[in-house]
Amino acid sequence: MQEGKNYGQVLCGEEQLSPYPMEKLKRVDQPTIKITNNIQRIDYRNSGFHQAEHGHFGEAMYREFWRSKEPIYSAERWMTGRFKGLVDGGIAASQAPLPREPAVLSQHIKKLGYFFGADIVGIGELPQWAVYSHDEEGNPIELNHKYTIILLYDQQYETMKASTGHDWVSRSQSTLSYVHCAMLSCMVADYIRKLGYPARAHHLTDEQVVMPPLLILAGLGEASRLGVALNPFLGLRFKAGVVTTDMPLLSDKPIDFGLQEFCRQCRKCAEACPPQAITYGDKVMHNGYEIWKLDYERCLHFRIMNPKGSGCGTCIRVCPWNKPGGWIHNGVRWMVKHTPWMDKFVIKMDDVWGYGKADTRGKWWFDLEEGGGSFRTPRAQESSSEGPEA
Repeated sequence: MQEGKNYGQVLCGEEQLSPYPMEKLKRVDQPTIKITNNIQRIDYRNSGFHQAEHGHFGEAMYREFWRSKEPIYSAERWMTGRFKGLVDGGIAASQAPLPREPAVLSQHIKKLGYFFGADIVGIGELPQWAVYSHDEEGNPIELNHKYTIILLYDQQYETMKASTGHDWVSRSQSTLSYVHCAMLSCMVADYIRKLGYPARAHHLTDEQVVMPPLLILAGLGEASRLGVALNPFLGLRFKAGVVTTDMPLLSDKPIDFGLQEFCRQCRKCAEACPPQAITYGDKVMHNGYEIWKLDYERCLHFRIMNPKGSGCGTCIRVCPWNKPGGWIHNGVRWMVKHTPWMDKFVIKMDDVWGYGKADTRGKWWFDLEEGGGSFRTPRAQESSSEGPEA
């Protein structure tokens, strides 16, 4: 930006940018799990969804993967596909007159993400081990951008509260967030390219990066028992879109809000998991980093083949971190961080107050299943002689 130009105080300060006080969290130099320098890059074709999509888990799972099982998901899935191929594009011939300070540019990009509709935004560095080695066609991936911009989108607490976690709205919640993350990441990447910097979006249908570790490195969560990042304000109730770029930015440090000890003691997700895919045991070293290892194939099989619903997010809804804002829940978050000896009490009170149980008074969707080109009463409900719940 040319000398003499003025810009708002929001780009200079450390004020809270989003509804969630991410700026007040404890920042640490290293993540709260062990990460070594001996991490091998992963081939995207080995990911669970890619294998299910291409029939590697059998014909029945292949057919069910491609079936538009319920109408809300069907509408969302069509929209998600519209963003494939929009992740990259031409870069402006010259760079726009912007301030040179990475801290200022980072505040600007975060505020842009919130303006577009993200719930939480973070910035981190891009290690090469977090880039897939090959894409879905088997082509080698070369991605040398320096930074990641990560945009989180909430799956909506009120709907999660009214569901069982593995009923007819579960897959729709997940896909809704994927749609918004695709839109958000593509818009942010295109904006950065218009300013004269390279940028690529990464979302469900077109990604070149492994997202879970990037969230941890960008200070958006800690590793959880589920094997993915958990955010202190959204819990596991979100999806992420990523933008990689060479725009000079300032990385956020990892966070520590006491989750490692809490997850060590709390096994609510493992106890509630329908296919028992979540470990009850301790963290292990996997591919050069520490993690609670999920049985991903077992998890994926149930999510796709679920006979009494569409998808599964049971682990998300029963997690004690799946709470809205408010002084009570914010106080509990403070306790977990500052009084870890109270973790067992917090977990017990979560059960006493009935969190994790479906409150069907808030149900707004109809239970409908695709069959023969139209949507009808789900087969599971027909066999139990129970009509569709309104």
